[in-house]
Amino acid sequence: MTRRFAFPHPLILLLGCVAVAAALTWVVPAGAYDRHEDPETGRALVVAGTYHRVDPSPVGVFQALVAVPKGLIDAASVIFLVFLSGGAFTVVDRTGALRRVVDVLARRLEGRGVLVVPVVGLAFAAGGALMQMSEELVAFAPLLLLICASLGLPPLMAVAMSIGTAAIAAAFSPVDPFMVAIAQKVAQVPVGSGWQFRTVILALATAYWLWSITRYAARHANPPVAAAGPDERDRVLTPRHMLVLAVVALTFLFFVIGAQQWGWDFDRLATLFLIMGLASGAIGALGLSGTADAMIAGARDMTFSAILIGIARAIYVVLDQGHIVDSLVHAIVTPLEGLPVTLAAFGMFGAQALIHVAVPSTSGQAVLTMPILAPVSDLIGLSRQVTVLAYQLGNGTFDLLFPTNGPLLALLAVSGVRFDDWFKWALPRCLILAAFGCVALVIAIAIGWH
Repeated sequence: MTRRFAFPHPLILLLGCVAVAAALTWVVPAGAYDRHEDPETGRALVVAGTYHRVDPSPVGVFQALVAVPKGLIDAASVIFLVFLSGGAFTVVDRTGALRRVVDVLARRLEGRGVLVVPVVGLAFAAGGALMQMSEELVAFAPLLLLICASLGLPPLMAVAMSIGTAAIAAAFSPVDPFMVAIAQKVAQVPVGSGWQFRTVILALATAYWLWSITRYAARHANPPVAAAGPDERDRVLTPRHMLVLAVVALTFLFFVIGAQQWGWDFDRLATLFLIMGLASGAIGALGLSGTADAMIAGARDMTFSAILIGIARAIYVVLDQGHIVDSLVHAIVTPLEGLPVTLAAFGMFGAQALIHVAVPSTSGQAVLTMPILAPVSDLIGLSRQVTVLAYQLGNGTFDLLFPTNGPLLALLAVSGVRFDDWFKWALPRCLILAAFGCVALVIAIAIGWH
């Protein structure tokens, strides 16, 4: 009897990727580009045409293992956001407010719970397009899972509605400050230019994704699970519950404004959840000990997801220590110089997807690749605006398929969804969006988009 292939545990999968990265440092020649600091972005930009070999720095077994805690340290601000958000939501859950309002929502949408999918998806699409939400989305997992369970939706929908929608919206966004704005600055394209064309393809791509996940939810919906006990179902929300929900709403309001308008980093965003947990515990009469117990329990439940984010970061740590990140970029980008315009655009699309496996930061990838690809595009007669679009599409369209995507694995772990199940579900949808992206590139070249 043939045994069915068992996909590795996410922790083993990421540690395997760390091992592969370490092995590459022994095979791929070490190299680097010269860099200079850009006064506008404040970032170190690559100088095109300066790639050169450097002394090899192969990463040994012990160094690769040390990279794991280094990755955890590098991702500390994100990890503590995950811990504090998990704790805060557990406090809110124990007040009964969240379960009560979700139960009311489930009863009012009885038989029509699938309508929540496009509505919630649109909210995350806005977050993805405006500020490229990714790691922050792990904080929403407890709430999304509670909604899905109460409405009879499969847990996979919690992932698809959040990071799935946000990633697709970011890939086609006309205004994302961490992707479009930085890439346009580095490529010396007017920031904000080309927004009309990007807005059209964003609307089409988002509409397809929301239609697809809503259709899947309708086909796989189960009988709803009551969020409140039988003795609570007919009770209305009390003033105490309403105050707790107001605290939650204010937290997310400041979360969005802080991230988008005030430039808050993860430390300040995490503080919002700490305040939310403490205030909700006080309003919900949990007491000091009850609030503390809930915060600890919630953080404990998020531990595995937080560790996955840190280990995913360790992959880049290994590649950077081995001085092969620039070598990989050079090897991937160089063949594009001899291609016809349209094929070069497709090649840039694919190249950016490959590079994103090794460089998880979208802004970091922009300052690494745009100074190289912009002169290449001039050389072959390709618009720099199209080059920026190819960078966007390559970054976001396939990011939902990479096991090196720490926030994705974290959300899958919290939701109890296996990566191989997610991969099988997401692959055909991502391929359709990739094909749509290629059509968009062809149209952009045909109309002379600049």
